Amino acid sequence: MSLFNRKISETINDSSNQEQGFSSYNNPFIDELVEHYKNRLLNESNLDQITNLSRAEMRSAIERVVTQFMQEEKVVIPRSDKEKLLTKLIDESVGFGPLEALLNDADITEILINGHDEVYIEKKGRLELTNMKFRDEAHVRHIIDRVVAPLGRRIDESSPMVDARLHDGSRVNAVIPPVSLKGTLVSIRKFRKDPLTMEELIKLESLNEEMSIFLQAIVTAKMNIIISGGTGSGKTTLLNGVARSIPFNERVITIEDSAELRLNRPNVVGMEARPANVEGSGEITIRQLVKNSLRMRPDRIIVGEVRGPEAFDMLQAMNTGHEGSLTTVHANSPRDALGRVEGMVIMSGMDLPTSVIREYIVGAIDFIVQGERLTDGKRKIVSISELVTNSEGKVQINEIFKYKKTGMGSSGEVKGHFTPTGIIPECLERLKIFGLDIDEEMFKPVGGQLHDYSRSI
Repeated sequence: MSLFNRKISETINDSSNQEQGFSSYNNPFIDELVEHYKNRLLNESNLDQITNLSRAEMRSAIERVVTQFMQEEKVVIPRSDKEKLLTKLIDESVGFGPLEALLNDADITEILINGHDEVYIEKKGRLELTNMKFRDEAHVRHIIDRVVAPLGRRIDESSPMVDARLHDGSRVNAVIPPVSLKGTLVSIRKFRKDPLTMEELIKLESLNEEMSIFLQAIVTAKMNIIISGGTGSGKTTLLNGVARSIPFNERVITIEDSAELRLNRPNVVGMEARPANVEGSGEITIRQLVKNSLRMRPDRIIVGEVRGPEAFDMLQAMNTGHEGSLTTVHANSPRDALGRVEGMVIMSGMDLPTSVIREYIVGAIDFIVQGERLTDGKRKIVSISELVTNSEGKVQINEIFKYKKTGMGSSGEVKGHFTPTGIIPECLERLKIFGLDIDEEMFKPVGGQLHDYSRSI
């Protein structure tokens, strides 16, 4: 027996009666076996062929090979420990190591790695510190390299930041020293395989039934909508939800920086922007894709997020017959959203007065839907506002629905309720043309008190 086999066997015999044994993911004895058999797998088996199998077939194939290795080396461990060995070996060889368990947990929405020994997760809007750790910084870097390499991207000292996407659509951002001051930093935004429906969003109290009915009506009636909100406020989730109201006979083109939309409907084609390669060439921008989409006979154009000059091309599309378009923007209020879009139009090189740009914007955008992640972690639609031009020719934001906060609970939960503001939207006639008869009673405020929720800008 080799020195390695004798050491492992002695370790197993010494620890077989211990309560913990090989129970933890970071068990050093399991780690040593994993490293040993991972090296043998790489050197003595066709790992490329194994990785093309399904998860179940892959596990069976690796189990057969590892069982043969263990028989050759006369290494015997309990069946439960062998299961843990195989799981970790698969994770380390063809998966994403310790991250696999977190990625497979449907309740986790974000994974945040602050160096190799500090990993946070977000569940139900709240951050929690886990007891999961990587072996060292090299281990974290190895996992990140495995993520970005198939995409033709790299991360090193000359290029210390990278955006990437996992096979399930989860979005990954990584930063390494010298930019990072605390080891390798990784942020993973997970996405559900099946996007939340409007009914599910109502159950989660992100909005109420009246707001859902109204949102689905204005989408069906081909109103142009911007979904506004901060990071993690649920913009993409809502975009996925309301897009289900688009009639199935319409052709939808989606344009994104990183593909996140899951539109479960026919005749959807998606395009994704591409960063420059390691030589600095080959970049495809959102703006180029928006321009190209106009040649693809779209009924609807959905841009995952506007953040630059492409805003002008998006508005131009909305103003020239491509009604019912949807997009999102990072902003903290409907007024801020308009300001952001205005700034983006200026970025596009349009030398126009502010008043003209605003008229152009209000001619294109019909509604702004504002999302917010509250202090208790819950995500709410806090405002649905209609853009109109008043009798004085000024752009006016009319808030139709809002979430009214009333206080804080003993456990830190935000208390409040959804309510119409009492303003009757000007789009009701258009909705009737599309066969959508919305009762004006829906817009009576809770408690019957009418407030002025219209703002000129």
